[in-house]
Amino acid sequence: MNDEKLLKRYVAGEEGAFQELVHQYKDSVYAFLRRYLHDRDLVDDVFQDTFLQLYVSRDTFDPSRPLRPWLFTIAANKAKDALRRRQRIDATNLGSLFDDEEHSLDDVLNTLDHDESRPYDDLMKEETAAAVKRIIARMPAKLREILLLAYFQKFSYAEIAGMLGIPVGTVKSRLHTAVGRFAEDWNTIMVYESAN
Repeated sequence: MNDEKLLKRYVAGEEGAFQELVHQYKDSVYAFLRRYLHDRDLVDDVFQDTFLQLYVSRDTFDPSRPLRPWLFTIAANKAKDALRRRQRIDATNLGSLFDDEEHSLDDVLNTLDHDESRPYDDLMKEETAAAVKRIIARMPAKLREILLLAYFQKFSYAEIAGMLGIPVGTVKSRLHTAVGRFAEDWNTIMVYESAN
């Protein structure tokens, strides 16, 4: 059953239609959030918030409009909110490190430099995937978001513009910048790895 029919059934109050919508979109939304947030606990929380928002927004959604862009807009906005909350918490926690006389400067620097990544298997495919994830994770949020929506979720320029509330020209410009930055970072990684 297509989204429009499911949405009409859902807006009419049919719970089974909501379950079917979740079933149809859970994998793609989860994959998008995983690439965007890079933290399983945060991804799980935002994933739940996204579908909770879909559930409680039943009366405000226009079933004649496509669901997929709306749902990914919700997911992206919830992810941004979660990152902002985390940054405030991290800043508070970091500030408390400086206030605590028991911690040395080395403790603080070790905390800042801590990297939770683990060595990857020797398989080329996994190494490539890991490098791509690292590059995307380092991008500014605006560029990362555009790249994920365009290349991984295959939204059109117009759909992305509508989701983010920006002109199509801005989408194209940011995507061009994101692709250029990705290529530059990729080349840097390849040169570094071949030298080692």
